[in-house]
Amino acid sequence: MGVPSDDAVLIQDGKKPEEPHVITVNCPDKHGLGCDICHIILEFGLYITKGDVSTDGIWCFLVFWVVPHSSSPFIRWPSLKNRLQSLCPSCSVTFYLNDQPSHSAASPVYLLKFFCLDRKGLLNDVTQVLTELEFAIQKVKVTTTPDGRVLDLFFIIDNMELLHTKERQNDLCKQFDAVLGESCISCELKLAGPEYDCQHAISSLSPAVAEELFRFELSDKETRLQALSSDMTKLKNANVVIDNSLSPAHTLLQIHCVDHKGLFYDVLRTLKDCNIKIAYGRFSSNSNGYRDLDLFIQQKDGRKFVDPEMQNGLCSCLKVEMLHPLRVVIANRGPDTELLVANPVELSGKGRPRVFYDVTLALKALGICIFSAEIGRYSSSDREWEVYRLLLDENCGFQLSSMSARNQIVDKVRRMLMGW
Repeated sequence: MGVPSDDAVLIQDGKKPEEPHVITVNCPDKHGLGCDICHIILEFGLYITKGDVSTDGIWCFLVFWVVPHSSSPFIRWPSLKNRLQSLCPSCSVTFYLNDQPSHSAASPVYLLKFFCLDRKGLLNDVTQVLTELEFAIQKVKVTTTPDGRVLDLFFIIDNMELLHTKERQNDLCKQFDAVLGESCISCELKLAGPEYDCQHAISSLSPAVAEELFRFELSDKETRLQALSSDMTKLKNANVVIDNSLSPAHTLLQIHCVDHKGLFYDVLRTLKDCNIKIAYGRFSSNSNGYRDLDLFIQQKDGRKFVDPEMQNGLCSCLKVEMLHPLRVVIANRGPDTELLVANPVELSGKGRPRVFYDVTLALKALGICIFSAEIGRYSSSDREWEVYRLLLDENCGFQLSSMSARNQIVDKVRRMLMGW
């Protein structure tokens, strides 16, 4: 295997400041490449306004028009290009002779541990630093002491793979000094040891919370833990249609649904995990809050989707995965109030990017402090989920025992996650 061509990824500025950047990827194809690209685009805080994808199974050509989200004004465009470049398969002749997936060594996990005085928005400020510096948060354990101090354990991976260098470590420390200032009591960075394995799984969930988080479809019961706003009612009106009349070799998949942040990623990760091949796809621009997606697809063996049962299964799976990708629940945990957010993990093991940042940003906007937090993995219904558990500080402007206040918190968090 050689290295990707320098021209595999191009990023063009818009002709005007308000116009989107255009990301073009032109390289050998591999299964799930479009999903992986959308994952990184979402990780960098970018919103895809429209896109075109085409491949003949050997070579692919992808174009995405992107703009920064309002919560992500600062974008490292050169770094984005490098990250996308690293996804592209080799352009060498060997690629065609031996199209085998490469298995690079897993990136090392580091433990960032700091002890400091607590304040409102602290957790989001720390998460913002890590996000902007391109660190992936694998796990987190946050504990607040009775005297108003906080001990944070962040298990992180450096997406730039430079944290072993002094320069990268100094850059991280400099950013943390700017955020924590004199409130920082101690700060330590080291390679994670056995404590990482201890933090890998989430602590047990109550049966009621687990049922609500991981149910296949949204609940309509009045006693549900999730507050379903009018937006969620609109989501249920999504339309997924399969048509086999327009192509002799491919099935046309047509999707019409409410737009949300990461929509294209949710569609493509579902097709990737189902081993479905995309020959051509077009993602239209947002129209009155809705999106249209047209995808010409095949099964893994190259056949069309003609079996009615298989068609219904695919449509049902897509509706759940793209319309309900993030589960938000607020419940009691003993005497405390707990916010839980869950999202499905790709079969490759990758979780959804920026979830912890968005959740903490929403709580910061509401003026709610986080007493403790943890991130872990949880298995349910033969699949893995990434679960975020946050105990909310009762000393805030919300009466957390009130159903109205809880609904407001859930709605704010969901809107931040979905980009509404």
